[in-house]
Amino acid sequence: MGLKADLCAFALEAGFAKVGVCRPGAVPETAERLAAFVDAGRHGQMGWMAERMAWRGDPTALWPQARSVIMLAENYAPDVDPLAVLAHRDRAAISVYAQGRDYHDVVKKRLKVVGRWLIDQVPGAEIKVFVDTAPVMEKPLAQAAGLGWQGKHTNLLARDLGNWVFLGAIFTTVDLEPDEAEVGHCGSCTACLDVCPTQAFPAPYQLDARRCISYLTIEHSGPVDPDLRAKMGNRIYGCDDCLAVCPWNKFAVQGRDARLAARDDLRAPPLAELAALDDAAFRLRFSGSPIKRIGRNRFVRNVCYAIGNSGNPALAQVLTPLMTDADATVADAASWALAQLGLEPPCDLPPLSPSSQQ
Repeated sequence: MGLKADLCAFALEAGFAKVGVCRPGAVPETAERLAAFVDAGRHGQMGWMAERMAWRGDPTALWPQARSVIMLAENYAPDVDPLAVLAHRDRAAISVYAQGRDYHDVVKKRLKVVGRWLIDQVPGAEIKVFVDTAPVMEKPLAQAAGLGWQGKHTNLLARDLGNWVFLGAIFTTVDLEPDEAEVGHCGSCTACLDVCPTQAFPAPYQLDARRCISYLTIEHSGPVDPDLRAKMGNRIYGCDDCLAVCPWNKFAVQGRDARLAARDDLRAPPLAELAALDDAAFRLRFSGSPIKRIGRNRFVRNVCYAIGNSGNPALAQVLTPLMTDADATVADAASWALAQLGLEPPCDLPPLSPSSQQ
């Protein structure tokens, strides 16, 4: 317990908000839940979820030598109401987590600091660190480690942190005393389910990614289902609605790491400004941001949908050049947006080819 207590103290001193430990085999039900999710097709285009289900569903298969999983939470609670921007329809709503530096880089560096400390204390110890880029089910493991519980919106939340947290995992060969798993405290509350613009939750604790705006704006390639476009509003990268309304956020504390703080130019940028970005300008503007990974075309597609939902015909001028964009999906989005604004396209465009809709 001395080693574990020292480890927890060091992790908190290093900047993490919470730390806990579980066994790699602490969540045996995960494999079955993941299989049911994939079998129902609720993963959409995220083929990687199906490709490595054996590892994702069973942490003991990912690294058989691991004896403990150290789960750590990094707080990123915003300093303003993230839903306020939704009323400003000529502005872009970007998910809180993506308004600062890429959390993968920030959290992984901190995990390595904690991991190196453990190796120094236990000669011969081995570690592997993961931040949302490997087949690891962080949320079930975090609940098993006592950090919080998966709410009805499927995200992790805690009574002392709310749900604005990043999760990181350190798998290690060191045998550490596990913590007691957390239990749910959602009660009869359905705020997160009720607020979802696209009704992406078939039932409490279940998500259909194919209807989730975070999935649609980030993971989904090609045109978005026309029935869902209008429901996206001005959300162009991610969606915070279900997170923002959670009552447990009254205990959330604003994130401490300045690198994760929102950039001024990403809090509520003008849609017209973003629609004009070519590939080079997109890469420059979003250097160091998680937004960069979706690429200019998918990003501008999202911006076009938001413009179509803005109700502002004055924004049509930025759509006109996009009508002939080299990317067929962008051109389709611009055409749809003009129609939503009650305007006629300035030219006829060929229909999208089947391959461009995959």
